[in-house]
Order: sequence, then C-alpha cells, then structure tokens
Amino acid sequence: MHPRNPPLGQASEGDRAPAPASRMMDNEVFANFLLYSTVLVIKMYLLAVITGQVRLRKKAFANPEDALKHGGLQYCRMDPDVERCRRAHWNDLENILPFLFLGSIYSFLDPDPFIAWLHFFIFFVGRIIHTIAYLVKLRAPIRSVAYTIAQFPCVSMALQILWEVIDTW
Repeated sequence: MHPRNPPLGQASEGDRAPAPASRMMDNEVFANFLLYSTVLVIKMYLLAVITGQVRLRKKAFANPEDALKHGGLQYCRMDPDVERCRRAHWNDLENILPFLFLGSIYSFLDPDPFIAWLHFFIFFVGRIIHTIAYLVKLRAPIRSVAYTIAQFPCVSMALQILWEVIDTW
C-alpha cells in the first residue's frame, strides 16, 4: 500500500495540530472543572438509582403500571423516604446544572488555577455534604450550611463572568 497524501491545503499527520479535546485538557482550570463536574453528574445518576431502590424497598410507586407490576394499585402511593430522595435529586438539578454552565464559562476567563480549583472544590464538597445530610437525615442546619457554602463559588463565578462581559462592552 502506498501512503496517502493529504488533500491540497491540509497538513500531513505529523504536521497536524492537537485535537480540540487535547487542547481543552491543556487548560488546567478546565481540566479541574471537568473532574469535579463529572463526579457530580455521576452522583446525580447514583441518586436516581438510590431513589429507585428506595421505591422498590418501600413499595411506593409513582405510576399505576409500576405498582401493578409490584403487587397492586395500593402501592401507587407516596412515601416520605422516597420523597426525601426525590427532593435531594431535585435540589441537585437546581444547583449542579447552573454550576455546569458557570464553571465551564469561568474556566475560559483565565482565572488563577488555584482560585478556580478552590471554587470547584468548595462547590463539590458542599454538594456531597448536602446530599449525605439529606439522605441520612443529619440534624439541622448541616444541610442548609452545606447548601449555602456551595452557593458562594457559584455567585463568585457568575459575578466574574458578568464583569468580563461588561468589561468587553
């Protein structure tokens, strides 16, 4: 076989620039953001699995067809433990999704890598503690404090993004 020549105007394999994903991973801040945000998304998936397991254990199904499959319509009901899992998951959706947006944009504002890591780490730890406090019913105000502390980095990132946008006008 003969090696193929690249089409006119294109570089050969040895001359190619790194793939876009590789260039993105060269950004230390973005790489840290990806680590923490991916683990948080996995945590959200796990919380959905936990909710399903609690539904099965407590025989508390949201839909009649599920209840019928597991013993009858009497199991189409609400349960306080299932609702607690659902509220924890809903709270994750309300907080982690905005973090994903803010953190991704913030990563490209050229922040100090340590300060950016601190933003991501504080949010991450706050959300982990919040979920644990929700699921194992830790005494108040642990969950509220974890929630509040996790909001500080998000507010900080949002303000820095706004400042950059305003500064470019």
